[in-house]
Order: sequence, then structure tokens, then C-alpha cells
Amino acid sequence: MKPVGRLEVPPWSNDAAIGTLFDALGRAGILARFVGGWVRDTVLGSSPLAKDADLAVDKSPETVMRALEAARIKVVPTGLKHGTVTAVIDGRPLELTTLRRDVETDGRHAVVAFTDDWLEDASRRDFTFNALYADLDGTLYDPFDGRIDLAEARVRFIGDPDQRIAEDRLRILRFFRFHAWYGRPPFDPAGFEACRRNAGGLRGLSGERVRKELLRLLEAPAPADTIAAMREAAILDHWLPECDGTARLRALIAREDRPDPIRRLASILSADAAATVIGKRLRLSTQEALRLEVMLAAEPVIDVAGGPKAWREQIYALGGNLYADRLLLAVDAPGDWRAALAMARDWTPPELPVSGGDALKLGLKPGPKVGAMIEAVERWWIDGDFAADRAACLAELEKRVRAA
Repeated sequence: MKPVGRLEVPPWSNDAAIGTLFDALGRAGILARFVGGWVRDTVLGSSPLAKDADLAVDKSPETVMRALEAARIKVVPTGLKHGTVTAVIDGRPLELTTLRRDVETDGRHAVVAFTDDWLEDASRRDFTFNALYADLDGTLYDPFDGRIDLAEARVRFIGDPDQRIAEDRLRILRFFRFHAWYGRPPFDPAGFEACRRNAGGLRGLSGERVRKELLRLLEAPAPADTIAAMREAAILDHWLPECDGTARLRALIAREDRPDPIRRLASILSADAAATVIGKRLRLSTQEALRLEVMLAAEPVIDVAGGPKAWREQIYALGGNLYADRLLLAVDAPGDWRAALAMARDWTPPELPVSGGDALKLGLKPGPKVGAMIEAVERWWIDGDFAADRAACLAELEKRVRAA
């Protein structure tokens, strides 16, 4: 590949760990270049950069490992079959992958062979702006005009879109995810129609891979138009048939102060969607699935118009975070939702000042009546807007025990 320019100030130029890594590789005659996210985001001027640095190298993973070990750098064989090793410098992981070409693919997994041909490696990547490479000094390589696509906010497959998708069907979701982050209308027509044609192939993917792409898409600043296009193109028919539009998502985005992918997921689901089913299908974590279940529940109806007393009661019942979720999704509820949201984040619900042990000390026998009695006192305490202290709650409990 021929260079096409140079990054003026590469973000890794003063990175000590990167310097140590390149010194070790250089002594062994291994050429390394940054590829993918860091280069793409630097060209685009994004800040912060993609989370992790990805590097491509022109020697086999075994050769790379020997070079790193000779320099006393910890190295982990994270994916030798696919040519990937991870160098750990000062506790920081840096992933290096040998240049590759595909030998065989089934739409989910690829059998690869290693190569020293940079263009061959670039040709097997998904989108033009993900095939940008840069040397340590910032020298830039752009074999498929990814910089132009970035400047024009266009997501474009490398080569034939149908072939790229046949190699890995997850690229359909990646096409839309990258569009949500880096694109603007209209979609690249060849890519969009290829995704539409091949949408049925998404059925064979794992829930874990789909979950990762979908949640990353929903984290984008304004993903509603992309979700709408996916729905129109039947991209979501298998994995999220419960999606019923983006009206609530658009309203939620206008309210929230930071993107939350699980909350945004809830906003595009129909009222009768089953959180448990969706959680299993998308392999959500237990915490994510439970949170989704609370957000989709019909009860309690969020009472914004009821004012601070009603807000405190519901925050006490749900907890501040889940109440905030329900409140932000209740876009049609009248009232001062901003004040209610501030309370959810600032007010710590108190603990009920009495317990079942207090009821037993007052002479109540162990059994279901103890729980019922405490629940009755708790209801009285809540109705009084949590004002009663322990003495008042004990007095109320004693009165109820004597009347029982």
C-alpha cells in the first residue's frame, strides 16, 4: 500500500506504552501499524478515541510472541487461531493481529491464513473507513478512500456488499451501527439493499453478538432514524419483532441527559413485550433483564402530577434508578418531570423504623400476622410522607397489635 498523507499529531505519539511496544517489535524486524478505530477516529477528529488500540503486524503470532517475550513484555495468546495476541504493558492490554486473508467462511466464523500483504488484509475488512492504517509516525494508508466516506458521513462496504455479508452476517448489524454513529442520510444504496436482501441470515447469529451490536447502536447520539430504517428493511424481524416504532425513543432522547442503551431498548418495544423472552433471546445479563422487566411493567403508573409526596412514594417503591427509568419513559405523563428526576437522583429513601422483631416484643406470635402488621404500619408511614420517626411508628404498631 502507498501512503496517502500523514496525521499531524497522532494521539499515540507521546504514549510510553506504545513506544515500548514498537521498540520491541522493531528490534525483531516486525512492522506494525494502527488500524481501525483509533485511526478512523483520529481522521474524523473524534474525542475520545475508540476504547482500545488495534494493531496489525506483518509476522506470524508466534514470531510476535517471541519478540515480546524477548523484550520482557507480558503477552497473552488471546486468539492464536485468528492471529491475535495481546501485549500487556503497565497493566494495559494492546491487541496485535497478524495480517490475514480468508480461506473459508460460513457467515459466522472464518478460517484464515496469515499473509504479509497489507492490501490483502485490508480487502477482507468490512467498511472503507475501517481499513485505514497508520504508522507510528502518523503516515496514513487509505486503500479504499475511507477518508472521503468519513467526510461525507457514508458507511460503505469494501468491494461487493453481498460478499462481505456472506463472510460474516453480523456485518448487517455493523452497517447500521456505524451509520448511527458516523453516517447521515441517505444510506449507501448498495449497502442498504444488500442488508435488506440478506436480513434472513441474521437468524443464525448468536444472541451475544446481536446484543453487543444492538446496544452499541442504541448508545449513538441519535439512533432513531437508523432503528426506523432497520425496521423498514426487516432487519429486526427475527431478533426484535417487538419493536413497534421510534416515537418514544425520540421523546426519550429529548429528555435524557446521557444515553442508556437498555432504557432506549425499552422505549422501542411494544406495551405487551415480554422482558423475560427478550432477555433470553438477546442474552441480556440478569440485571439488564430485570431492569427491562421493571421498565416494561404496566404498574405502577408514574404519577408525576401528584407532586413531591407522590414522587417520594414511588421512589421508595422502585428505588431511585428504576424510578428514573420509568419517569423518563413516561413521556405523556403531565407534571414537572424534571423536578421529579432531580428528586430521584438526590433523595435517599429512608428505612422503615420498625421491624417484625418489634411486633414480637409487643406480644404478637410468630406467623403471617407479623408481616401483615408491619406492612400495615409501613403503609401508614408512607401515607404520612415518611415523617413519623421510630417512636411514632412504635406507637402506631403497638396500637394495631392491641387492636388485633
